This record gives sequence, structure tokens and C-alpha cells, in this order.
Amino acid sequence: MVHLDKLVTWVENIREKNKSSSSSLYIMKDNEVILEHYNGYHSNSAEATPITSSSQFNVASARKSYLGLVIAYALYEGKIKSLDDYAIDYFGDMDGQLLGKTTLRHLVTHSHGLHEKEDGTIFREFEPGQGWAYRGINVLMMTGLVNRLFNMSFPDLLKERVFSPLGFKETAWQTKESELLVKQIVNPEDEGSFKLGNSTDGTESNLHTSAREFAQWGNLHLNKGFAMGKQIVPKEVIEIATKVQSPIYRDNRLPKNGLFWYVQGTPAVYSELGDRVPEESYQILGITGPTLLVIPKYNVVVAKMYNKRYNYGGDNYLYYLREFSNLVADIFRK
Repeated sequence: MVHLDKLVTWVENIREKNKSSSSSLYIMKDNEVILEHYNGYHSNSAEATPITSSSQFNVASARKSYLGLVIAYALYEGKIKSLDDYAIDYFGDMDGQLLGKTTLRHLVTHSHGLHEKEDGTIFREFEPGQGWAYRGINVLMMTGLVNRLFNMSFPDLLKERVFSPLGFKETAWQTKESELLVKQIVNPEDEGSFKLGNSTDGTESNLHTSAREFAQWGNLHLNKGFAMGKQIVPKEVIEIATKVQSPIYRDNRLPKNGLFWYVQGTPAVYSELGDRVPEESYQILGITGPTLLVIPKYNVVVAKMYNKRYNYGGDNYLYYLREFSNLVADIFRK
């Protein structure tokens, strides 16, 4: 489709500028695949294999959308009473004074104000609900919580309830090298390396998936949990995960989140969604370049993959993240 050429051109332009060795772009519209684009190699070495539909990328912090779904399950099933429950009620081994009035809502919307030093010391940057900052401590806390509440790792829960029913074979937390896994490039002058973990319990950043299963993950959310002719995930679970859950901020420049997803409410200056993206759209991103954008108004899902650590644009990286989603919105608005 001619109108989609602009997206392919944009993706390839950023790939070259950011010195990623690979790119994938997979688009679904009205539950049909309308574009598959694969380019480059699994690494920047001469013997690297070409990218294909089966190539599996480390999606970095985009894994939070998978964690978010399990948190939504916990709320739906009453294992968590409310997002407004105080964190100390679930994390009794932590410093109660430090947690203060932090709630689970703060933890899943990056408004908690907690940060962790290299030596593991946790400290407070700002009071809960009074700011927004992407940190790793809340992801680890919520991972530990749901693993405890379900008495199993959340990746195993997802495999049982979602991945197996969907027939997913290319989405997993990886601990071993494989020819299907794409290496991560940190310094373009050095050969890429596998980004693997030591466990599959979801506590590490080792989730890999293909562009097509990443898009199908988004399409499952778009269809409110309905796929393969049946309701795989309860509609209410999807709605909990993808609607705005952020507290009301005094600073209207701050982004809005669902359960980790970036959700379009009133367009905000610091949002990672462009201002032309329709309300109720949602997106998840990773530092290696993966983007999963869902626009319910246009019934569209876009999955984009790279393998270069750090998004292009330096201090201006938000501009390029918003530019991509705005371009998608412009194309499908017509």
C-alpha cells in the first residue's frame, strides 16, 4: 500500500541514523495483516543472519505491558482489592516510613517517587503522586508481588492463560542463546551481544518476541481479549490494563498511564504519544527501539522493532517517539 511507504521510509531512516543493524515493522488493520517489513541482520557482524518473520527481539521495558496484564488479572480476581491500596499493605518487608502514602496506583503509573541506588539503597525523589519518573524499582516490586499472589511466575501464568491459547511460540523470557534471537547493539563499533537473563520468572529484562507476535499481543488488547473465536482474556482485564489509571497531576505536562501502558488522555508535553494520536490509544516502548501502538479508533495495531540500545534523538528522543505515532495517526485518519 502506497500510503504505508511513509512508515517504512521513516523506520529505515531512523534505523540508519541510530545505527541499528535491523528493523521490523508489522501492521494490522481490522484484524488483518496489511504490512510486514523486515530488514537488516541479527547483529552488525559479517556472518550475522538476515532478519525474518521469526526473528525475536529483546523488547526491554516494553515487557511491562505483559506484567500489566497480570496485575489487571489480580485486580479482576480480587487478589488485589484496589489500586488505591497502600503499598505497605503488600510490601511489609520494606521501610514503611519510606513508602509513606505510596499506593499501588502510584507504582503502576510511574508516579511513586521511589528510586534505587547502585548499592540497592531505595530513596525517595518526590512525594507519591506529585511527579512522574521512569524507574526500575516499581517494576521489580510489582513483579515480586504478582508472582507471590499467584504462587507462580507471571510469565508462566501468561503462558498458561494467554500465550498457549493464542499459539504463541516466539514470545518468552530467554536464558539461552539461539539463532532466532536478535543481538543487542550498544556501541555500533562493537559486535552486538545477546541480552539474556538467568531466570524466566519475569524479574529480568530478557523477554524476546517477534514483530508478528508483538503485534498479535497488541491486537488481543485491541479486541478486548477476544481472539481465535473465543474470549481468551476477560474484557474487564484488558480494560483495567489500558485505561488511564494515573492520579490527577498538578502538572498537566506529565504523561498518563494505564497499567504501565502510555495512554492518550489530554495530549501532554512529556507524553510519548503524539498529540495527533486519538484519545484512548495506548503504546508501550523499550530502550532498544520496540514500539507497540494500539489505536482503537482506527482499529489499528503497529509493532516496530530495532536492536540498538538507546532510542534515536538523545535529549530530543521524545520528539521522534511522538513523530512516529503522529505519522501512524495521520495515515489512518485519511
